[in-house]
Amino acid sequence: MVQSCLTSQQHSHIGVMWKTVSEACNLACDYCYYSSCGGQPGKIDKIDPAILEKFIKEYMALTNGVASFAWQGGEPLLAGLDFFKQVVFLQAKYAPKNTIISNSLQTNATLITEEWARFFKQYNFLIGVSLDGPNEINDARRVTGHGKGSFDRVMRGIDHLRNNQVDFNILTVIHQDNVGKAKELMEFYQQEGFNHVQFIPCMDFRAQEPNKPGQYLVTPKQYGQFLCEAFDIWYNDGNPNRSVRFFDNILSAYLHQEAELCIHRQTCPKTMILEQNGDAYPCDFYINDDYKLGNVGRDSLEDILNSPKYDDFLGLKPALPDKCKSCEFLKLCHGGCPRNRAWSQADETVNPDYFCESYMKVYKHGHERMERLAENIKLQWLRNHLKAGRPKPERNDFCLCGSGKKFKKCCEKFVQMV
Repeated sequence: MVQSCLTSQQHSHIGVMWKTVSEACNLACDYCYYSSCGGQPGKIDKIDPAILEKFIKEYMALTNGVASFAWQGGEPLLAGLDFFKQVVFLQAKYAPKNTIISNSLQTNATLITEEWARFFKQYNFLIGVSLDGPNEINDARRVTGHGKGSFDRVMRGIDHLRNNQVDFNILTVIHQDNVGKAKELMEFYQQEGFNHVQFIPCMDFRAQEPNKPGQYLVTPKQYGQFLCEAFDIWYNDGNPNRSVRFFDNILSAYLHQEAELCIHRQTCPKTMILEQNGDAYPCDFYINDDYKLGNVGRDSLEDILNSPKYDDFLGLKPALPDKCKSCEFLKLCHGGCPRNRAWSQADETVNPDYFCESYMKVYKHGHERMERLAENIKLQWLRNHLKAGRPKPERNDFCLCGSGKKFKKCCEKFVQMV
């Protein structure tokens, strides 16, 4: 493969996800990738200050007006508030003028205090809170090192976020204990006013056992049924009142927009996953020597981003299985996630995403309703366009909805309804 020479302009939209304290965590969830600490983190190994500053300085020099940071763990709040104060100081120090800086942080929320929440609000952090559902579901698996449930502490942390108007969303791991409870979960989100939710199917995988392949703990049939039941509630007779990330991304495709979630995109987004020690990888599920890009403490960021291994990784998703190439719903998932495919080096074949059956089930289940929802949104777009005093598109103009079609073959049919 020919190595390309990338410019700063081409690097401008690269996001960064950093494992702030490696696998240290104050919980002992039984399905966690990082299970070795058992909820007793002991000594906390934070990102080295010199590595942190070197990276932020180089990263900011490559951005073109937008810099995106995501902080994960383990439990990133174990790094302490002073660590994150240093982060925002360095971001401001090295950011070119008028740079938009975004920070997101995934946490179990048990350590959030009023002081943490004020800090998040001041610097516009978006907080992802891990919560598997109501008390009895969450506390069956998300426990402390002493086996106590975390639900009450999580909700207390959420109260601090709400008191300070901090933006947050809920991440729910879908496993054997809640995969059959879509209705109960959706009712719980409604009851608690959780308006932004995402699901992640549970995988049996251990970071300290890199040679052992991960296995999902729910079947494609189970996950597909879960998504269909959740979709029926989310759709809400054509008036969704809650953001569910999976369904929002499907809707994006019906609206001719690029999806935000990687499994729905045509290619994997170019991002950097950094371990606490500065080791760099292209994806959180490709943390192995075959895809190690370098170390941000030792190597230049340009060299890391120009690694041939990056090109190898980015070539995985477009290498579609034959089944995907003729699929009527290819535009919705573009073959799903490469990590979920069964790759055969012997005969160079590749099988579809493990959850292909799940996706096909929910795509078919929701197709007609998604079409209606998209049509209603396009109608509203046209209404807003004309209400703002802008001229009606000419019949041979490209449609304003982004379909790439001429107006007369797309949204002109809505004019009489405006």
